[in-house]
Amino acid sequence: MKSDLPAMMKEHSLDALLVFGDALHNPAMVYFTGVVHVTEALLALRRGGQPLLFCHAMEREEAAATGLQTRSITDYKFSELLKECNGNHELANARLYQRMLTDAGITAGRVAVFGQRDAGRAFGLISALGELLPNIEFVGEFGSSVLLEARATKDATEIERMRRIQKQTTEVVGQLADYLGRQRGVDGVLVDKDGQPVTVGAVKSKINLWLAERGLDNPHGTIFAPGAEGGVPHSMGSPEAVLRLGEPIVFDIFPVEAGGGYWADFTRTWCLGHASDAAQKLYDDVRFVYETIMSELKPDSQCSSYQARACELFQQRDHPTVAEDATTKVGFVHGLAHGLGLEVHERPAFGRDATPNDMLRRGSVVTIEPGLYYPERGLGMRIEDAVFIRPDGQPENLAEYPLDLVIPLKN
Repeated sequence: MKSDLPAMMKEHSLDALLVFGDALHNPAMVYFTGVVHVTEALLALRRGGQPLLFCHAMEREEAAATGLQTRSITDYKFSELLKECNGNHELANARLYQRMLTDAGITAGRVAVFGQRDAGRAFGLISALGELLPNIEFVGEFGSSVLLEARATKDATEIERMRRIQKQTTEVVGQLADYLGRQRGVDGVLVDKDGQPVTVGAVKSKINLWLAERGLDNPHGTIFAPGAEGGVPHSMGSPEAVLRLGEPIVFDIFPVEAGGGYWADFTRTWCLGHASDAAQKLYDDVRFVYETIMSELKPDSQCSSYQARACELFQQRDHPTVAEDATTKVGFVHGLAHGLGLEVHERPAFGRDATPNDMLRRGSVVTIEPGLYYPERGLGMRIEDAVFIRPDGQPENLAEYPLDLVIPLKN
């Protein structure tokens, strides 16, 4: 949690953090500011201190809404700096940031850099700052960064936001299930009231509308992948594909709060009207692993142990897994779970990227998403829910939704 940052920074031997960029769709910045319309900002945090947000004067009211201490970049009079640097924009920009860091009390020590900015501009700026502030060691943390470690557990306010967006997401799922169930089957194809085949593209248009009505963004789109496409875990589904009765559809939906706040992540697999014996058998295996893992979740346990457990359970049912062949493209081919928060994939990790520090802690929010994939058989199956490990150690499904495979057709 954010309250753990001073201790974590000390453990990482960091004296300060810098976060560059907007406070929209920029997880590191949003973590401190919330979702506000602040662009091209700089947030500076000394260990044990309070964040200081540098922003442009045009956005001063938005910046004030963050509740953070703010300073105006405009007051540093860039035009005068540019004259001092004989029109050299790169040098003038570096001196601008040098003065801001100096005013923030950051002139020496190990300083970690976060945020979103054009890679070339960021490299040039940090390189120039390294020359202007030679007593600072700029650090780029990857994988197990101090911010990702802090974000791996959530406070009550964060949990309430995540609970709300996950429930909004399942409302959209329910709308879609109702819509599909009210269509007709003709010659094995789902058709609408006008007799036209229902396509993946048409379904996604409705999903986008329903998400927008709830004020949610959908920047990465939605997986709605029927048949063989659902047999490839991240196949999005071809827009022109028609929906066929009895054919499994992997439906993975992951919207975010408008502006890039907290994410939801949710998956169901549906068959319209009926399911074949082969599809039902595969789904039953996935559901068994899902329910077993959910019943075994315990706080303060290694996340990698659940990945191993899922592989063991699938192996017992004669499915290939990544445990015996990391390159397998059939069976259980991916990680069981991942952390969820300001990014759709964050710490803790469960699969190949898991470290001993990836623990299922009180305050964690993780997905549980076992799946089986056999594209040559036209079969893909996945179930996914977001789970909060409460302070009392009990797991809470953030938004309950039925696990039924078949959506009956009312017509």
